[in-house]
Amino acid sequence: MRKDVRILLVGEPKVGKTSLIMSLVSEEFPDEVPLRAEEITIPADVTPERVPTHIVDYSEAEQSDEQLYQEISKANVICIVYSVNNKKSIEKVTSHWIPLINDRTDKDSRLPLILVGNKSDLVEHSSMETILPIMNQYSEIETCVECSAKNLKNISELFYYAQKAVLHPTGPLYCPEEKEMKPSCIKALTRIFKISDLDNDGILNDNELNFFQRTCFNMPLAPQALEDVKNVVRRNMTDGVKGNGLTLKGFLFLHTLFIQRGRHETTWTVLRRFGYDDDLELTQEYLFPLLKIPPECTTELNHNAYLFLQSVFDKHDKDRDCALSPDELKDLFKVFPYMPWGPDVNTTVCTNEQGWITYQGYLSQWTLTTYLDMQRCLEYLGYLGYSIIHEQESQAAAITVTRNKRIDLQKKQTQRNVFRCNVLGARGSGKSGFLQAFLGRNLAKQKRIRDDHKSYYAISTTYVYGQEKYLLLHEVLPDFEFLSETDLACDIVCLVYDISNPHSFEYCAKAYKKYFIDSKTPCMFIAAKSDLHEVRQQYGLSPLDFCRRHKLHPPQLFTCNTADAPSKDLYNKLTTMAMYPHMTQADLKNSTFWLRASVGATVFAVLGFAMYKALLKQR
Repeated sequence: MRKDVRILLVGEPKVGKTSLIMSLVSEEFPDEVPLRAEEITIPADVTPERVPTHIVDYSEAEQSDEQLYQEISKANVICIVYSVNNKKSIEKVTSHWIPLINDRTDKDSRLPLILVGNKSDLVEHSSMETILPIMNQYSEIETCVECSAKNLKNISELFYYAQKAVLHPTGPLYCPEEKEMKPSCIKALTRIFKISDLDNDGILNDNELNFFQRTCFNMPLAPQALEDVKNVVRRNMTDGVKGNGLTLKGFLFLHTLFIQRGRHETTWTVLRRFGYDDDLELTQEYLFPLLKIPPECTTELNHNAYLFLQSVFDKHDKDRDCALSPDELKDLFKVFPYMPWGPDVNTTVCTNEQGWITYQGYLSQWTLTTYLDMQRCLEYLGYLGYSIIHEQESQAAAITVTRNKRIDLQKKQTQRNVFRCNVLGARGSGKSGFLQAFLGRNLAKQKRIRDDHKSYYAISTTYVYGQEKYLLLHEVLPDFEFLSETDLACDIVCLVYDISNPHSFEYCAKAYKKYFIDSKTPCMFIAAKSDLHEVRQQYGLSPLDFCRRHKLHPPQLFTCNTADAPSKDLYNKLTTMAMYPHMTQADLKNSTFWLRASVGATVFAVLGFAMYKALLKQR
């Protein structure tokens, strides 16, 4: 909502503009009226909408045309004052004042106007018959008020309506000519309905309506009030109520009714609660709440965020197959202004046999977005209504900022759950295959991936000592003369070479010596395509001797040319090394160390699968 409201009063001389302002301030008719009142500010705590209000007078005798134009450009709402007993002042409303104001304002965002008929104490008849055709002709006229500065009739109401015209404008919501809501308003309310429809059945049941009411107005509706609302809809349309719940048509009808009855503030309260500004766009403050990330820290989703995302998944997984079909995914993202996930997501996370994103893949993609682009994650959670559904101040409450990595190294332990592994290697060494194998895709499945759907990231879960962690693999492009800080910033490095190509290891050896030899980042060499015949590498040292000389773990054999899904043991090892970068190579070579880590992983994976099946039965 606006921080303040600026009201300008214009009109012909002697219609009572200054008297209206002075009567409002002093609550009595002034004995002497100056040519022009000084600008006054009404404090927020004495206005109905709790917003500071500036009231500005205009005097033709004291001000130039240029000063008038400046005041029009600064005003939020303009009151055109006429005298009910002066026909000429009424005629001037349309012949002079409205054209002048419209010429000085943007056609796409016209200033709201209030017609003010002053001196009603001097006549017994109303000017409304003359004014109504004018109101019908100009959509920017919000309302007309007849008042009297002399006997204080409707003075407070006049300035309340002016304030309301700014804070709760009709223009963005409703088209008076068509007698229906504008498309942008329908679009915003449709998103609000979809977020509030917690079970995604297309109906707001009593519980959902009460949650919506409490969210927007801080109070639930009594059972009788709920029935009264539904009865109003039933009387006016056939498909507004279904199964004793409110349909989208019924929801939109109610808001149309509020607007037609002058209760714009009801609809605006709802729109603003769900993040909309005066142009019915989601505000930057709503989509991008402030969240500072210190250097050497990363961003992860917290427990409540995962619970929320699980509920969103369940809401849209209509067939309960633990995967989102293209139609289900499209339905999930209907509350977004655009489709946020492209086809590359399907090669970044786990999918089922049909290529649909699984429950695990869905959570992995959210984890990836949070880690790589926290601002985008906040934006996406904003579209889904996280802060509203979880009743938080903003979606920043969904993010955990991890502590500095140097502290983790000092304390020899970490609370982080997401670890980044940068994968380097010469062109054709098998990096892409290494990424896709992590997602359970063997060589045969990888060959079906289109080039334009390829991703340079892969993320999934691994297990270390029975703890579920996320490992994020990033394939770094093989131009090692220009590796950026991003290419180097990670928790572990994989250097991949092709055992069947005699020149493949040289790239890895040079990259290690140039960038990682003095780094505290753990490194592992991967001997890829181990199903092929191994050839002697054209480098001064063999891969094994190179690793021995630099006190590295021996090269790990890897192939994705398997009948079944490739093993994840190697990825569990990588996560363990990332979690314990302080471990010496002797520790890492110790077979009992790996045995403890892998047994924990196996037990946890079995238990996790059993628990997940139990949860599915409950769902």
